[in-house]
Amino acid sequence: MIINLYQQQAQKFQQLAEKIIAQPALYLAFDSVADFYAASYLAEFPKGSRYFATGLDDGAEQFYARIEYVTPSQVYFLNITKTEQTTAQFGVMSR
Repeated sequence: MIINLYQQQAQKFQQLAEKIIAQPALYLAFDSVADFYAASYLAEFPKGSRYFATGLDDGAEQFYARIEYVTPSQVYFLNITKTEQTTAQFGVMSR
């Protein structure tokens, strides 16, 4: 039996992204960029996942963050937008 590590890690990424989307109040309560980078669940994403945030300074009302996991053929991502409402969207793009 051949185990595809990328497929396993991508599935782990998707499961965590769906968990975050299902409970945004629990996972997406950020007041600063430091809060985003200090989120404990970031360590739960597969090894090699990348994440970054923009537009969130102390007192800023809007920010955008992206968490992604890249395989040889696809990019799995979770986009987080915080404006008047906080939303999160999971997606997969071909490379």
